Amino acid sequence: MKSRGRIVAFLLLLVIFAGTISSTASGILKDINLGLDLQGGFEVLYELEPLDGESTTLSEETVADTAEALNNRINVLGVSEPVIQVEQQNRIRVQLPGVEDQAAARELLATEANLTFRDVNDELMLDGTDLVEGGAQAAFGQNGQPIVTLQLKDPNKFAQVTEELAARPFGQNLLVIWLDFEEGVDSYEAERMKADPKFVSAPQVSQRISSTNVEITGVFTTDETRNLAGVLNAGALPVKLTEIFSTSVGAQFGEQALEMTILAGIIGISVVLLFMLVYYRLPGLVAVITLSVFIYLILLVFELINGVLTLPGIAAIVLGVGMAVDANIITYERIKEELRVGRSIKEAFKLGAKQSFSAILDANVTSLLAAAVLFYFGTSSVKGFATTLIISILASFITAVWGSRLLLGLLVNSGMFDNKPFLFGVSTKRVHTPEENMETLDLSTPFDKIDFVGKRKPFYILSVFLLAAGIAMLSIFQLNLGIDFSSGTRVEVMTDGPLTSDEVRATIEAAGYETDDIVISGDTSNIAVLRYVEDFTQQEIAELKSSFIDEFGVEPSVSTVSPTVGQELARNAVYALAIAAIGIIIYVAFRFEWRFGVSAIVALLHDAFFMIAIFSILRLEVDITFIAAVLTIVGYSINDTIVTFDRIRENLHSAGAIQTEQELADIVNKSLRQTLVRSVITVLTVVFVVVSLIFFGAPSIQNFSIALLIGLIAGTYSSIFIAAQLWFDLKRKQLFKKGTIDVAAEKKQWGSDEPVV
Repeated sequence: MKSRGRIVAFLLLLVIFAGTISSTASGILKDINLGLDLQGGFEVLYELEPLDGESTTLSEETVADTAEALNNRINVLGVSEPVIQVEQQNRIRVQLPGVEDQAAARELLATEANLTFRDVNDELMLDGTDLVEGGAQAAFGQNGQPIVTLQLKDPNKFAQVTEELAARPFGQNLLVIWLDFEEGVDSYEAERMKADPKFVSAPQVSQRISSTNVEITGVFTTDETRNLAGVLNAGALPVKLTEIFSTSVGAQFGEQALEMTILAGIIGISVVLLFMLVYYRLPGLVAVITLSVFIYLILLVFELINGVLTLPGIAAIVLGVGMAVDANIITYERIKEELRVGRSIKEAFKLGAKQSFSAILDANVTSLLAAAVLFYFGTSSVKGFATTLIISILASFITAVWGSRLLLGLLVNSGMFDNKPFLFGVSTKRVHTPEENMETLDLSTPFDKIDFVGKRKPFYILSVFLLAAGIAMLSIFQLNLGIDFSSGTRVEVMTDGPLTSDEVRATIEAAGYETDDIVISGDTSNIAVLRYVEDFTQQEIAELKSSFIDEFGVEPSVSTVSPTVGQELARNAVYALAIAAIGIIIYVAFRFEWRFGVSAIVALLHDAFFMIAIFSILRLEVDITFIAAVLTIVGYSINDTIVTFDRIRENLHSAGAIQTEQELADIVNKSLRQTLVRSVITVLTVVFVVVSLIFFGAPSIQNFSIALLIGLIAGTYSSIFIAAQLWFDLKRKQLFKKGTIDVAAEKKQWGSDEPVV
């Protein structure tokens, strides 16, 4: 009865999961906010400066007032999910996804307007201070013409003005309405308007008018009256705004990127699930279920926290699937080892789940450290990538550690699968009998003849040679820095048909924006990327976009970065890498010992520099997403190293006092052989996903995906041939000094007297 009850419980949970996901997934997907790169729109970063030019700092109240004024203007546009963030006490980042008329939105944000009422002699009669705050409204006149209605604070003052004008001769009784643009705004349009205020209308005044309501009529469109009302209601901005970064993405560009990346994700995840099912069989089925729940949980949490999903965010979800698989692989491989020494299915499950926990915990914590650093130093889409990665790590820990063990435990403890090790991916020919008293640490592996420690020097030499070659190449070619680090303007256009450099060059030359830096890419050569060393003004961006729309029928994506932002990004990238490395050293030293931490960081620096050298040689563009990839590898590639270190620690625990260098070498070799298959399978599942992103994902994350692939390959190499061997060299010095290594004494330092893994 108990056996049947566990199977029923398993099936019931399966039905609950399937029913919940199928009934709510579409609603969750519909409610998730998409970023600029997935639905179009634009983002701008303003630096705030005092209007008086004397103050050096801005108060929090002034910055908050500026953000509120910008928010009031954005409300006029009807943007569903605007994002306004205050950064570094003197900057405001504005993100407006889904905005169709980006030029109008930019002008609305940066323009400071003041409505003035003057006579024909240009004498000021009334100005914006006489208007009721928030009293401007877009409306329609009696003839259906768009107008703007205003509310005045003092009807008596308006009565005096109209009475004075009504007494003047015909032609002199005009109330001329001008839209003046204030000083202190770094905007091309505002600069032009300051010299040429916009004439709105000049109605004749024939009688005294005592009213708080005024209508402004003119040749307006509906959008113009709405924007004018918004600017007047927002009032003058209390600071000067200088645009130091901006990016815009056309709606068509975002839609294609979304479709391509979702397709890549489906393909990559499907391959991973199929591999798990075929290789691990019954546990693989459980992995398929928990990974499906994992993806659902990520989307649910994202919707609950009202997060904005970006293109790198989707990549983080797909990458998170590979990381969730990693936890399953570590557990399933331990179960297989227990089955091979002759333990029952139930015993193997219990021991395998217990002994794999430490490696899973350490791997997730180190990845979480890198993701947290990325979140702290990242901006915009990179911060979104880090947020998604953190959610993925936490969700994978819940589903792979708790969920997988719950479901697999129900199946195992039902007793229906006793004496069936083949359902767990173990061949009966490789199973030892209990009478042999085999331990998992004594199992043979396909790599028993490989002397990893004895052959370490050739691999050291190979790594030194590759790094030296990388330094030489880097000094010759240098890095192909994107505008994120070098500043300037980047233009990217995607068309339905193929493009050539000549036709793109002809278009920009006709518009007066020549550049020799034109790269054609895409499967059908339908993507053109242009780079300029100058950061364009709003007017120049508008003219450039207009040229591409006229010629190719599509709106390009345009990003501009000032030198200030480029320098800060480079500096923050170095800080992020340094802090991530220090954090990992401290954690690994606390969990193991300092030699493990130093060895791990040397291997990670090896991986990071290898990625940089390859990007230099291949002339791939280095942008902020490349830094995200480096930090992801810093957090992820250490997983293999942690698994190996955990096994070294376990083998040391069972070894007692180590007398000779050979005994120490045997422990390291044994640990590497025992974890090699697991390391390869772990990285292989992530490679499936990354390769899918490279070939099927959006072009804008292709370099990011290539960086991940290079880092994964380098990380696997260093964890097998570099990290453990470096620890061996450091540890044997201790052996030479003491003449022996008393492992029992060191167990207290590691926090346990029993094998942890």
